Parts: sequence; C-alpha cells; structure tokens
Amino acid sequence: MPYSKEHTLRSKAKIVEAARILFNVHGFEKVTIDMIMAKAGLTRGGFYKHFKSKDALFGVAVESFLQGRGAVWRKEAGIDPTNLSPEMAQHMLDSYLSEKHLGDLENQCPMIALPSDVARGTPDIQRAYQDLLTAMVWLFETSQPKEDAQSRQRALAMSALCVGGMVLARSIPDAALASEVRAAAYATASDLNRPSTPSIRKPNERNQ
Repeated sequence: MPYSKEHTLRSKAKIVEAARILFNVHGFEKVTIDMIMAKAGLTRGGFYKHFKSKDALFGVAVESFLQGRGAVWRKEAGIDPTNLSPEMAQHMLDSYLSEKHLGDLENQCPMIALPSDVARGTPDIQRAYQDLLTAMVWLFETSQPKEDAQSRQRALAMSALCVGGMVLARSIPDAALASEVRAAAYATASDLNRPSTPSIRKPNERNQ
C-alpha cells in the first residue's frame, strides 16, 4: 500500500530538519546519508525517494531555516516581520549577536555555521544561502524610518556585522577575544540602526 502524500511530506521534513542540524554541528563533508536518515528515524533506502543527492539536500536544508527554525527563533526574539521598525531591528541584533545564539550549534543560522561549505557548494546551495542574507537585509532595510540608498547601505553593513561577527566569534579559540568581537559587532550594528544617535551602545545582558 503506497504511503499517503501527508506521510511522504512528513518524512521529507524529518530528513531536511535532521540534515540541517547535522550539517550545522559537523559540517557538510563529515555528515553521511546514513547519519541523516538515522537521526530522522528513517531507513537509508527512503532517502532517494526525496533527494537525488546529499548536495541537493544541503541546499534545501539551508533554505529551510528561514521559515522553519528561523521563524521560531524570530518569534522567540520578539520580531514581527509584519510590523517592522528600528525596535524590531534591534530585537534582531539583540538575539542574533547573543551568546545564546552563538552557543546553540544545532539551531544556529546557517550563514554562521556553514559559510565555507556553501562557498564550495553548488550554485543552488549558494543561492539558498544568498536567500537567507537577502531576507536579513530586507528586514533591516524595511525597519528604517525612510528607505533610500543610505538605508540599504546600513542594512547591508548591519547584516555583514551580524554574520561576520558571529563567524569570527565561532571560529577563534580565545573566548575573551570572541566575546570582544561579538560585542564590537553588536555595538556598531546597533549604532547603524539609530543613525541619528551616533553614541556607541554597550551590549545588553542578552549579549553577555
């Protein structure tokens, strides 16, 4: 008896989420199809019913973050994409550049966890990664009181500080230096979010 469409969709979603977590923690090369299917609670033979290759799954797993774990994360951070403002952008900075986000390897944004793997990946994988960046830039740009060339430049800079600051903080072994990098990125991005108030803001408790 063939599986229902709902069962097939649930199985695919399990594979995608298992892969997203494993890729985040171990990187693309170290994760095998057997590992993914075991974590999803499914047999290896079912993999190719949903994906042609691990590369194909990688792109989908990266893309899934935006409306999957990323949507949960935004809700927890108090970000309402339908009511954007500088305050919402600040919520994004508070949460994205936080120690909690840095330490949550399983649920980290793939832009932090997987940049090197994506750079070596297929065009589809790179487009999925770019879509995440585009969404972040859109949130920051749309949150500005006035959208113009300067607001886009600030949005791009804020996004670069978020991702770049966290990639460095995740990559270096000196915990004190990593904290300094993250705090500096947070302060500068927060300053860009309030262009009329140039004073440097210290990170709040969520970023300690």
